[in-house]
Amino acid sequence: MRQIILDTETTGIDPNEGHRLIEIGGVEVINRRLTGRHYHQYINPERKIDVEAIGIHGITDERVAGEPKFAEIADEFWAFIKGAELVIHNASFDVGFIDHEFNRLNAARREPRLGPVREHCGVLDTLKLARERHPGQRNSLDALCKRYDIDNAHRTLHGALLDAEILAEVYLAMTGGQTALLLGGADGSEQDDQATSGGGSMRRLELSPGRLRVVRPSEDELAAHRAKLETLRKKSGGECLWDRFDG
Repeated sequence: MRQIILDTETTGIDPNEGHRLIEIGGVEVINRRLTGRHYHQYINPERKIDVEAIGIHGITDERVAGEPKFAEIADEFWAFIKGAELVIHNASFDVGFIDHEFNRLNAARREPRLGPVREHCGVLDTLKLARERHPGQRNSLDALCKRYDIDNAHRTLHGALLDAEILAEVYLAMTGGQTALLLGGADGSEQDDQATSGGGSMRRLELSPGRLRVVRPSEDELAAHRAKLETLRKKSGGECLWDRFDG
């Protein structure tokens, strides 16, 4: 299953008031594995960015003045998302802006016509999913990072690609309990790349027939393990399941 975890940044709140896309970020996931393939593009919106919007994402008029217009990147973007399931936090906002951009473009040219998104892509709204799973709680991306113990300390401002990468971790944790540790190819094969969670890397062990290689943890790894158990104890009222098997 091919999914694109997607986020956008805009000049303002409502496309019907003339607001436009200024950044698109998306990461590809196939069969719950981050493939390492992504799409990222800043866009010249051909209008001023609201001051309130700049306060959220930090993208200024000067930053995007030299970037391509949406018409110049639309076909490449469409090729990246078409046929995939789009995983978006508050999907109606992003899909509304994307369809608005496609409608503007379609009106200016005859072919090829792009969109609408929901006729060519599945759409999964992680905000709706989070509200179903955690009713009555805060379900912003920051709140979900805290709930699922995902590090987003580097996120001081919104950014489309950064938010898409964080949302990928949140989505995988929320729907499967654990993010995929390996980058995989489009065919699901494993690659010897950096892990997508935890900042380390992981690779297959080569085992000789009849022999099992024992890999003992280092002192740093043991310390990190103990710290994680202590976090679990605090969250569970004093005990974690591992304690029953320790010693």
